[in-house]
Amino acid sequence: MSFHDFGLDKRLMSKIEHLGFTEPTDIQRQAIPIAMTGQDLIASSKTGSGKTLAFILPAMQRIMKTRALTKRDPRVVILTPTRELAKQVFGQLRLFTGGSQFKAVLILGGENFNDQVKTLEKDPHFIVATPGRLTDHLTKGHFYLNGLELLILDEADRMLDLGFAKELTLINNKADHRKRQTLMFSATLDHAQVNEFAMALLNKPKRIAIGAAHTEHQDINKRFYFADDLMHKQQLLSHFLGKENFQQAVVFTATRADTERLANELAQQNYSTAALSGDLSQGQRNQIMESFAKGQQKILITTDLASRGLDLVNVSLVINFDLPKHSEEFVHRIGRTGRAGNKGDAISLIGPKDWQSFKQIESFLQQSFSFDSVDGLKAKFKGLKAKQSTKDKVKAEQASKKKQSKVKPHKPKVSKKTFFAQDAGDMPVLKRKKALPPSEIDSEEIPEAE
Repeated sequence: MSFHDFGLDKRLMSKIEHLGFTEPTDIQRQAIPIAMTGQDLIASSKTGSGKTLAFILPAMQRIMKTRALTKRDPRVVILTPTRELAKQVFGQLRLFTGGSQFKAVLILGGENFNDQVKTLEKDPHFIVATPGRLTDHLTKGHFYLNGLELLILDEADRMLDLGFAKELTLINNKADHRKRQTLMFSATLDHAQVNEFAMALLNKPKRIAIGAAHTEHQDINKRFYFADDLMHKQQLLSHFLGKENFQQAVVFTATRADTERLANELAQQNYSTAALSGDLSQGQRNQIMESFAKGQQKILITTDLASRGLDLVNVSLVINFDLPKHSEEFVHRIGRTGRAGNKGDAISLIGPKDWQSFKQIESFLQQSFSFDSVDGLKAKFKGLKAKQSTKDKVKAEQASKKKQSKVKPHKPKVSKKTFFAQDAGDMPVLKRKKALPPSEIDSEEIPEAE
C-alpha cells in the first residue's frame, strides 16, 4: 500500500512526496482510512511508529474537502500531554499548512498569556495545545468550540496519568458531540482510565492496536550492566560515550540535580552536552531541544521530560543512567532511538537502587535479560535476592508451627540437688526436698510452693 491508495487530496500528496514519505507505516495504514470516514477511533502503537502523521493527514483532508461549520471557531484541536510533544506535533502540522490558507497556532503553558489571546482572536483553523492552558483560555471565553469538527488526543494515557482528566472533560463538554469526530491515541489500550474516557468521549469508536505496549522493539539492541554505586555508574557512562559509535546520545537520569551534574562533568571531558529538566523555563527548554535537534550538541542529559514524543532522528544511543520508576517509561525512553526503521542501542546501568525497577521491567516486557560486563569495570553487585512475600511468610510460619506441634515436649528429670523457688525475687526460697530414690524420681509429684 502507498499513500496514493488513501485517496488524499492532490495538494496533500504533493507535500508527502516533497517531504520524502514513501510507504505508510502500520499505524498509518490502519488509522488513516478509518479516520477519513469520519468515524471515532481509539488506537495504540509503539513509540516511533508514525502516529502523528496518522492523524495529521486525515485532519488536513477533512479541512480541505469540507466546509466549516462556523466562521470563527477552530475546526481541529490537537491535545498533547507535554509542551515538548506539542511543539513537535505543531512542527509536523506546519509542514502541511505552510503555503496554504489554513492557519495553525500553538498554545502552551509557560508562555505569554496575552499574546496567546491575540493569536486566538485571528480565528485559527488548527489549535495544538496542552490541556491546562487551553482550558484557561476556554473558560475565559477567548475562543469557543461550537464549530469543532475534530478533537485529537495524542498520548491520552499520559494526559490522564498527569492528572488532566478534569481539563479533558471540560473541553469535551464545550464541543458539540453530534458534529464532532474524536481520535484518541494511546501507548496502550490496557489502561482503565483510557477506556473509561473512550466510552465518555467517543461515539462507537473503531479500535486498532499495532503491537502491545510491552512488545519488544526489534530495531533496538538492549544491553544491561551491573553498577556498584554512583561513581561506578559515572565510570561506565564515560566508557560507553568514549567507545560507542553514535551520532547523538540521550542519557536519562532520575533527578534534575543529576542532570546538571552529569552535564557539567561530561563538558569537562570535552563532550558537547546539553541538559534538560523540568525546572527550566519553557523558553529555555525550547532553545535546548531546538539546538540538540539541529545537531549542535552530541549528548542530551535529561529526566523523563524527553522520554515521550520527541522525534530525534539522529539519536542512535540511549543510556539509562538510572532506571525509571514505571516500566512503561523504559519503553518510551529507549524509543528515542531506533526510529523510522533505523537501528539503535539502549544501555541500562543497574545498581542496587535500580534492581526492583529492573525486575518490574522484565515482568512488563515478559522476558528475562542477561548482563554484559566491561573489562576493568566489572561490578561486585550481582543483583538482590527476591523478597519473600507476606503471603509466603504466613505460610512458612504456619508450617513451622504445625511442625513444632507434632514434636513431643521434653520432660526434664529432677536432680537430687534441685531447689524449688518462685520466680519473684521477693518470695522465700523453699527448703530442699529430701532426696528420692532413683526409681521414684520421674514419677514423684513436685510440691507447690506454700
